[in-house]
Amino acid sequence: MGKTELLITIILFNIFFLFFVVAMMVYIRKYKQRKKEYLNEIEVKNEIHKRELLATQLEIQQATMQQIGRELHDNIGQKLTLVSLYTQQLLYENKVPEVSERIDQVSQIINQSLQDLRSLSKTLTDDNINQKEIVTLIQEEADITNAFKKCHVDFKHNFQQLDLGFVHKNVLLRITQEFIQNSIKHSQCKNIFISLNTSEESLWELNIKDDGIGFDRSDITSNGIGLTNMKNRAEIIGADFSLESEKNKGTTLNIILKRQP
Repeated sequence: MGKTELLITIILFNIFFLFFVVAMMVYIRKYKQRKKEYLNEIEVKNEIHKRELLATQLEIQQATMQQIGRELHDNIGQKLTLVSLYTQQLLYENKVPEVSERIDQVSQIINQSLQDLRSLSKTLTDDNINQKEIVTLIQEEADITNAFKKCHVDFKHNFQQLDLGFVHKNVLLRITQEFIQNSIKHSQCKNIFISLNTSEESLWELNIKDDGIGFDRSDITSNGIGLTNMKNRAEIIGADFSLESEKNKGTTLNIILKRQP
């Protein structure tokens, strides 16, 4: 083999080797890309499954509460009503004043317990969240808080009706309740400002702010449970969650559910 043929062989070998190396690099790159896409797809499916699971848990919880409410009303409520009738009969038949006074006291306790039980049963069985608009539900919470005159709640919104399902309304309402309770309990606030708005970019945006003493985010011991609950609820529906707080500057919560492209 002459020098020319040897040189051509070496050049061809190098070219084939270069092509092989390039092909391997392309293959590895595409493999990594496909693997990344596959992992992302798995992650998205897991996230969707997680949200569906949490949403199902909320619905099951609601159904369980309604069942408990019906049991309280139909079973224990009827028994208390029967006991109340017996005590009224004893009070009518008894002629001893001292005993009658004791029976009357027992009757009052039973009747009060029956009234409390009926109220609890109504609360549990009342499908309040499904029946009412979200602005009505939040305004009712504001009115209840304002009635105690410990902290004033101001609620504003830029719509009257928004087509939301049970899960979304439940999340918005429970987060609002959690924030109000935490603010009154921990922040010594005088005012709480709530806004719920919709826009072209977001299906809804919930913003809640208090003018309390705030807290250090590095010290979560007293606020951890409430903060975790709110974050977990936001995750159920895939909303962006943000909470900022500084000592003596209050606390601000912002949750946005962006519209799907």
